Amino acid sequence: MNDASHSSVAQRDPGSEGQERPASGAVSPLQSLRFEHLGESDPEMYSILTSSQGMEGIRQQLFHMLFEREMALFSYDCEMESMERANALQCIRILKNIFSRRNERRSGHSTLYYLIEMARDGSEEIPKDRRALFMEIYMLSRGSLGKADIPIDSAPNFLEYDGREGARVRSDFLDMMAERCESQMNSYLSGLDPEVVERRVDARRRILDLLGGSMDDWNDFQWQRRNVFTDSASISEIVDLTEDEVKAIDLAVENRLPFGITPYYLSLFDRDSSRRWDHAVRAQVIPPLSYVNSIISPRVQSPQDLDFMKEGQTSPVDLVTRRYPMIAILKPYNTCAQICVYCQRNWEIDNVTRAENALASDEQIERALQWFREHPKVTEVLITGGDPALMDDDVLVELLQKVSDIKHVSRIRIGTRLPVVLPMRFTDRLVTTIGRFHRPPGQDLCLVTHFEHPYEITPEAVEVVQKLRMQGLAVYNQQVFTIENSRRFETAATRMLLKQIGVDPYYTFNTKGKEETSFYRVPIARLMQERKEEARLLPGLSRTDEPVFNIPALGKNHLRAWQNHDLIMISPLGERIYEFHPWEKNITTAPTYVYTDVPILNYLERLHERGEDVEEYRSIWYYF
Repeated sequence: MNDASHSSVAQRDPGSEGQERPASGAVSPLQSLRFEHLGESDPEMYSILTSSQGMEGIRQQLFHMLFEREMALFSYDCEMESMERANALQCIRILKNIFSRRNERRSGHSTLYYLIEMARDGSEEIPKDRRALFMEIYMLSRGSLGKADIPIDSAPNFLEYDGREGARVRSDFLDMMAERCESQMNSYLSGLDPEVVERRVDARRRILDLLGGSMDDWNDFQWQRRNVFTDSASISEIVDLTEDEVKAIDLAVENRLPFGITPYYLSLFDRDSSRRWDHAVRAQVIPPLSYVNSIISPRVQSPQDLDFMKEGQTSPVDLVTRRYPMIAILKPYNTCAQICVYCQRNWEIDNVTRAENALASDEQIERALQWFREHPKVTEVLITGGDPALMDDDVLVELLQKVSDIKHVSRIRIGTRLPVVLPMRFTDRLVTTIGRFHRPPGQDLCLVTHFEHPYEITPEAVEVVQKLRMQGLAVYNQQVFTIENSRRFETAATRMLLKQIGVDPYYTFNTKGKEETSFYRVPIARLMQERKEEARLLPGLSRTDEPVFNIPALGKNHLRAWQNHDLIMISPLGERIYEFHPWEKNITTAPTYVYTDVPILNYLERLHERGEDVEEYRSIWYYF
């Protein structure tokens, strides 16, 4: 099986929400596609693209066509429904971008050239490697004509009712919306569901039997670290692995790629290998074959070749990274309890079994601290790594003391995934000790962690969060939006449960655009769709996270702010090409960044393989 198929059975039971909806007026992205489909939907664009004139003549005619459509939408006589009109104007704007010569130069691609080539090809069907491109143009052209066919629920006209009666009608309608939201979220099991807790108690028993351990051992984080699972053979004694999972683990270990799973986190795996429920847990630590093959390929000559975020360009001294005016990162510890496959820093992380070399030298740490002392405008320090919570109690406390002694530092963040993968690390002694560094209003200490899915939220994790909150520490979550948590209301379910256990959603990151982690990547449009159509239905305090794209060497770009990025081109493979503006925009000069996304059609096909009704995602084409 390939990487896509080994997760294709990660299906949920969506109930009535998962039934196929009636087809819209547009073609399905899953059916065979012909260029004539564009002619049936948009005869004018089809006629221009299939004409015999040269490319520049076609370009001029297309711009004239778009100008006429735009003027019609601005005319006094325009009667198009307001929301459809707004979408049509956006589609026209994007089509202008795509047909722009400037953007062809900036992106290195010409969508217009590919379309003309496709129009003159003469093939009965659109070639497989051009289907994603065709669907983008097909949906944009329909949108520009006010034929987007976005599936939306019909709402009663509340203004037709008087006073309290209208309010009651609206309340009933909101109940219906909330019921749909709740039903979808409840279709995902969490680590707090009794049946899941019971399965994990059984998994813990199997692990302890294999390792000859006791419950006292299990609750000892040092025992957990000493017994990290680092090969497929030992893991297979606890849970079933697919053939691809075994191959990927063995190849990673053979080539010395960092790999390991704590006994605790392995207990979160389901015994069977279907990935129906534990797909996000397995994908977090078991690398796809495509990832391993990419990492060991000849193109990777050194670890620095994998530095997608260009941290080397934002590190003024060893152990320090700075991208923003008032906060910087301190990285004293260079490994983790286990390695997240898609981590932006996995190129510089030591193997989990070589922890003795992970702590930076006293001299390196002192030089980094001196840098912070000499930069009084940096008032906030994020201590991360690696995972600094793995440091010995005394070492961590000494570091916190030295950072807190810097008078201009008003907040310290500890970035750690241990509440998720090694909750027993947070002993009463450690939590009480670090709690002393939380001294409001003079100095704030908080913890930023990384839950990916409700299936990772366990009674043990809840206990850790409550311990920290009892010390006054806020706990925040940074989620990475991947193929494993991107189905309808899957991330919404994570947000809601996190807030219930005392964790504030902070950021939702678009998956880094690294070639080797393409298995995990999701189109930016899906993250924007999720924010508008799913997160927006939740209470405000449960959707406090901000969807962001992290620009290499520059920093975070807020995706909800449309003026901070622009869709400028579509590649021949149907990849949207964006031009991202730096966070410094309108403050100081800085370069833009051109990014190639994953094709929307490919993503929808992967969802279909996982049992999803892609009609539920139809509006994704209209998030730019």
